[in-house]
Amino acid sequence: MNHEFDVVSAARNWRLDGMSRQVSSDVVNEVFARDVLTPEELRQRLSKPVWKSLQATMERGAPIDPAIADTVALAMKTWALEKGATHYTHWFQPLTGATAEKHDSFVSPTSDGSAIAQFSGKDLIQGEPDASSFPSGGLRATFEARGYTAWDPTSPAFILRHSNGATLCIPTAFASWTGEALDLKTPLLRSIEALNKSALRALALFGVTDANKVSSTLGAEQEYFLIDEEFYYRRPDLVMTGRTLFGAKPPRGQELEDHYFGSIPDRVLSFMTDVEHQLYALGVPVKTRHNEVAPGQYEIAPIFEHSNIAADHQQLIMQTLKNTARRYGMVALLHEKPFAGINGSGKHCNWSMGTDTGMNLLEPGETPHDNMQFLFFCAAVIRAVDLHQDLLRISVASASNDHRLGANEAPPAILSIFLGAELTDIFERLVSGKSLTGKSAGLLGLGTPVLPPLPRHAGDRNRTSPFAFTGNKFEFRAVGSSQSISMPITVLNTIVAESIDALTDEVEALMKKKKSFEAALQEVLKSTYKKHSRIVFNGDGYSEAWHKEAAKRDLLNLRTALEAIERLTDEKNIELFAKYGVLNRRELEARQEIMFDQYFKTINIEGETTEWIAQTQILPGALAYLAELSGVGVKSKALARTIEQVSKAADALSDALEKLKVQNAELGGDTVHEKAYHMRDRVLPAMQEVRKAADALERIVADKHWPLPSYREMLFVK
Repeated sequence: MNHEFDVVSAARNWRLDGMSRQVSSDVVNEVFARDVLTPEELRQRLSKPVWKSLQATMERGAPIDPAIADTVALAMKTWALEKGATHYTHWFQPLTGATAEKHDSFVSPTSDGSAIAQFSGKDLIQGEPDASSFPSGGLRATFEARGYTAWDPTSPAFILRHSNGATLCIPTAFASWTGEALDLKTPLLRSIEALNKSALRALALFGVTDANKVSSTLGAEQEYFLIDEEFYYRRPDLVMTGRTLFGAKPPRGQELEDHYFGSIPDRVLSFMTDVEHQLYALGVPVKTRHNEVAPGQYEIAPIFEHSNIAADHQQLIMQTLKNTARRYGMVALLHEKPFAGINGSGKHCNWSMGTDTGMNLLEPGETPHDNMQFLFFCAAVIRAVDLHQDLLRISVASASNDHRLGANEAPPAILSIFLGAELTDIFERLVSGKSLTGKSAGLLGLGTPVLPPLPRHAGDRNRTSPFAFTGNKFEFRAVGSSQSISMPITVLNTIVAESIDALTDEVEALMKKKKSFEAALQEVLKSTYKKHSRIVFNGDGYSEAWHKEAAKRDLLNLRTALEAIERLTDEKNIELFAKYGVLNRRELEARQEIMFDQYFKTINIEGETTEWIAQTQILPGALAYLAELSGVGVKSKALARTIEQVSKAADALSDALEKLKVQNAELGGDTVHEKAYHMRDRVLPAMQEVRKAADALERIVADKHWPLPSYREMLFVK
């Protein structure tokens, strides 16, 4: 194989010729939600009584009336057929972290030999996929196959198009025959309702009576890499694991800091525009696109939505990125750390709470020191993060995210909150009893009369913080780029609901002792911040000094996923989720078992792939080069030195490979827990030694003998 040909072909083989150019001419308003059965579209297709019944379910959580199911199903089928759909599917989110779908045709045969398009209320409300074929953590045995999908009317149905047709997708929950949640959506919906009840109760203290619903809102920034598919299919490690298990650091990485927000290459920009066009049609409000820090890395971000719909849309974003990249001769990599030595990818979750009347509960307003309602909900978040550091860390725990968290590029595994100078000052004044004047935000001068002065935000941004206040929301930055956002948001909703209730209880208890609401509120805010201020840190989260300071503050530092996962079934967590009806003990234990199993399987696949590539590709390539050098037949210091270097490096690779083979064969025990720890403590270090030796060889073996596309090719050839 002429390796250089890969680079040339990757650079020249792709052309925009033949690709659709309709994107730029379409008006966004005409495209947006074109393939979504929006509430307004559905209202127009239903009678007034049926619509009012359905609206009560969608907006207030009233139980679905089975009597209207056939009518709604007929309207949905008619709309889908008009859109060109031939099949329908219950679209759900099993505990794999991805989505699942089983397509059924609308066409049903009749007794006279013809066929009609059928879709009943029963088909809409409930489906029955095989529950034994999805991760269940022991909730379902292999022989216990029955599971149910249940229509989620709060998330609108949509059309997914492919090259040869279209499918109606109906967002659903997924549960076992015995009623346990086997998916990510069901706990999320339960947590949304828990937060709603707690927040409405608290708002009543502030005299807010016109709100009927409080929902968590979310906008998730998605980072990803793009590489030419020519390289992808020549990298078995990328194909099998999503990340490079080998690769020497190139002379140039991100040191020049010229990629971030840089000019987007035409090929990539055409891809991005195509992705956005498809997402607009699906009602996904994507807003931002740009180059990220690492070469070959990019970001797409939507504006905020209700968290349930945002979670569905996030899955569609990932699916659309992967599917569309192939049309442009590229592959989208969503792994948290596809390349060593440069920035990994995250999924920053911008979270807040809002009422159905349009009130953002985390909006400070012009004078946050006067906005005691804001300070109440902000204090609840501070308390929640401090008391439940473990759950937030668990919610982002995975084998892949371990490569990213704590590196000098991503939030540390230590949970802390960045509040910014003004908010921190306000809370500290509350504790000290000083006047709540607050620091003046002032104006930010730009140094030239041509540019107008801009209002300075109450606090700077802090990209080293895993959980930062960013104006009117909190940004949870530790979430991994490949994971579903449902689990992190389920945790966040639940722990904040619990803290809101705790603060509300304290205020009400003081008021029963004849304290005024204002005095009671100020006392509760003061005591809450005093107890939980250790979680607030506005400095450099990457620094070693912070790690030492965090230890002094007795904050958790769960460096690896397994350390975190172990704590999921701590009694306090079982009681919390049970209290709010989000997950029962059995459901929580099942999720822990699945997380251990996924960790084990991920590293096991990586370990065996490392062994396979090193044994069958890298070592033979090095030995072929060594044989070529040995047969040159001339005396030269350079030749002798090169032979010695290659020989030593090849021996080092062979020795490390033999050790990895032993660890791969071991597995570490009979239980999934034992196997997971074996992967972390034995296989990962053995893999690293193989990589170290292989990467040393890459720097000295002739390019024509090196079997894998290099970092310098994959990252820079577009």
